[in-house]
Amino acid sequence: MNGLTARTTRNGPTWRNWAGNVGTRPLRTVAPSSTAALAEAVRRAAEDGLNVKPVGAGHSFTSVAATSGVLLRPERLCGIREIDRERGTVTVAAGTPLKQLNEVLAGEGLSLANMGDIMAQTVSGAVSTGTHGTGRETASIAAQIRGLELVLADGSVLRCSADEHPEVFTAARIGLGALGVISEITFAVEPVFLLTAREEPMRFDRVTAEFDQLAAENEHFEFYWFPHTDGCSTKRNNRSAGPAAPLPRVRGWVDDELLSNGVFQAACALGKAAPGTVPAIAKLSSRALSARTYTDIPYRVFTSPRRVRFVEMEYALPRAAAMDALRALKTMVDRSRHRVSFPVEIRVAPADDIPLSTAQGRDTAYIAVHTYRGTPHEAYFTAAERIMTAHGGRPHWGKLHSRDAAYLAGVYPRFAEFTKLRDRLDPERVFANDYLRRVLGD
Repeated sequence: MNGLTARTTRNGPTWRNWAGNVGTRPLRTVAPSSTAALAEAVRRAAEDGLNVKPVGAGHSFTSVAATSGVLLRPERLCGIREIDRERGTVTVAAGTPLKQLNEVLAGEGLSLANMGDIMAQTVSGAVSTGTHGTGRETASIAAQIRGLELVLADGSVLRCSADEHPEVFTAARIGLGALGVISEITFAVEPVFLLTAREEPMRFDRVTAEFDQLAAENEHFEFYWFPHTDGCSTKRNNRSAGPAAPLPRVRGWVDDELLSNGVFQAACALGKAAPGTVPAIAKLSSRALSARTYTDIPYRVFTSPRRVRFVEMEYALPRAAAMDALRALKTMVDRSRHRVSFPVEIRVAPADDIPLSTAQGRDTAYIAVHTYRGTPHEAYFTAAERIMTAHGGRPHWGKLHSRDAAYLAGVYPRFAEFTKLRDRLDPERVFANDYLRRVLGD
């Protein structure tokens, strides 16, 4: 490949996502190691009349990356390309895991302003599907992008930013892989800082009544509600002058590995085998919650290990509607025969200006429902989705939902702006698949 490397396989094994609910068997799998090799792979796919899709670490629960054509693997398009301290930016190859990015930045005394709660994703996969954490003023990972390099459907390479091809930059920060394949991302960074995390249990009625105040008073607020109970776990993260006071190693292992993963895995497995035990297990789990406070660098506070596999649906709601929707969800679960072993997660984000961002144009609260992998989820998710859509909800692009382009055009004011740009950049639909046809239309 003109001296540039890209590992290619033909008719390889089925690729599966992290949760195991999506599988795809492409005609070709290519693992480019440079932008030029990536561009050639896209160009060859288009010449052969094949659709082409990039895949990240597989942490999306939808088929957003599925293809029977050419699958682009990320593992060789990886690494930090430039740190510019004067401009406060880091440029990173698209396949770089967030874990690697965060560790390198910390070693350089730098940090992202905000992030989600897992680090296994690639940077391009995370931004393309709108990965977010929780924040009063700081928004999603995509909102922290300062520049993008895209390989377009004809194999050309386009660099964009607020000053260069701004109309592409505006939309491509959350592009679903529909506009081009991201090869490189430039993020804003800042000097590393400390966060103090305060975690404590709180009753459902109290946290829902005080939600607006808690979200306003804390830089980063989130909570979990345990279905079949009135128990919640709250987390408030705020910047701190220090000193650092990380969790003791043993306490961290007990809480985050033994209890949150090991014991929780066993409880989920028991609930799967004997669904009738789920409410009792949930009550025991909520009563076992204890308070803890610690201070550490951002990625060690924002993120946590997720080893228990699950499937998930998440909706972004107007902030003012979120607690009514959550109360309706609780009522539905209490009155139903659903047995839900996973907590429901609630987070917040400020309004942003990205056309397909779930927080576009409005202050947002997120409600995420999960089920243990392998347990029936369809009825529970359908009932939850009915509540979310009644409140004008926007589904997370990388998580399960049943919405189509007709619905999404009604909840995204700039939807047509995005699809018009897609028509211009990919008129032949080189980057199309069944998921994009459903959510964006033909």
